[in-house]
Amino acid sequence: MKYYFDNSATTRLDDEVLNEMLPYYTEYYGNASSIYKLGQKSKNKIESVRNKIAEILNTKSNEIYFTSGGSESNNLAIKGIMHANIFKGKHLITSSIEHPSVLNTCKSLEEEGFEVTYLAVDEKGIINLESLKKSIRKDTILVSVMLANNEIGTIEPIKEISNICHQNGVIFHTDAVQAIGNIKLDIKELGIDSLSLSSHKFYGPKGIGALYVRSGIKFKPLIDGGHQEREMRAGTENVPSIVGMGKALELVYSNLDDKNKYIKGLRDYFEENIKKLPNVIINGDLNNRLSSISNITIKGVDSNTLVIGLDMRDVAISNGSACQSGSALPSHVLKAIGIREDYLKSTVRISFGKYNTKEEVDYLIKSLKEVGKC
Repeated sequence: MKYYFDNSATTRLDDEVLNEMLPYYTEYYGNASSIYKLGQKSKNKIESVRNKIAEILNTKSNEIYFTSGGSESNNLAIKGIMHANIFKGKHLITSSIEHPSVLNTCKSLEEEGFEVTYLAVDEKGIINLESLKKSIRKDTILVSVMLANNEIGTIEPIKEISNICHQNGVIFHTDAVQAIGNIKLDIKELGIDSLSLSSHKFYGPKGIGALYVRSGIKFKPLIDGGHQEREMRAGTENVPSIVGMGKALELVYSNLDDKNKYIKGLRDYFEENIKKLPNVIINGDLNNRLSSISNITIKGVDSNTLVIGLDMRDVAISNGSACQSGSALPSHVLKAIGIREDYLKSTVRISFGKYNTKEEVDYLIKSLKEVGKC
């Protein structure tokens, strides 16, 4: 794909990350659970990456667990914490704009007899803190609210949310999959008890992620098996991908301010040009959002037709979350922020990354005008 503007769905693997991974496929390929030197080489590298991630996020290495990605991390956090603390209650709270891996996990728990409160959001995608306070009950175990939304980019008031949770003895989990690699994040400063991340959102490999759970919080594993990840996530460790994730996170945070300034410049340039068109609306919180995401409605244009038309011009954009592609239903996020019914299927997400250029953005604008008849 020549003009790729779907970086919120996934990012291109960084060349430095690939080079870091390759030796662990062909030279240091030992099983990290083996006691001989080849296996211990892998084990030591895994622990080195765990330490690096903990350092970047300002937490302890023994609070980091490796998973297959964001969806597994969210499932492990929410189901694991609720099942382990069921003696305290069966109530949890989340928002109406969460990723499907959170919403469908909550629905699964409801089928088991748990109770879930879904908090509404305003037209910018922000939850109401007073509504959160009123929703907390004596039997509330967990609140799970995403750090930044994957469709509109809105950043939630995470520190305020965690404060409310802790004042009421409630555990706080955040899906930070879209945020990690895009904003600075200090777990201790924000008061986060549990956090999910996924490598392929910040120029790392797919199929690898991590879950942070603060020491002292009980949670149960989802997978029965061996003793890997301190018996909380069984299965042979994906050493090359763990190595790649560690390198990707290190790279993205080594120049995060410069990267964000560059990407924000591309997005702002795009929006300055596209908002001049009479049939275009920019959605979400235009001030408090990730620098990479632009969610726009082109009135009277079917989003599927637009995506396909742009694809024929070698341009990749999205008409919503990649995890919901193929669904005939309108975006639950757009419905939650009050997008008009007749605009729901005329909305697309453009997400910018470090490999995009101004010349590519010019081509995107030109193609949108022609295909969308703007």
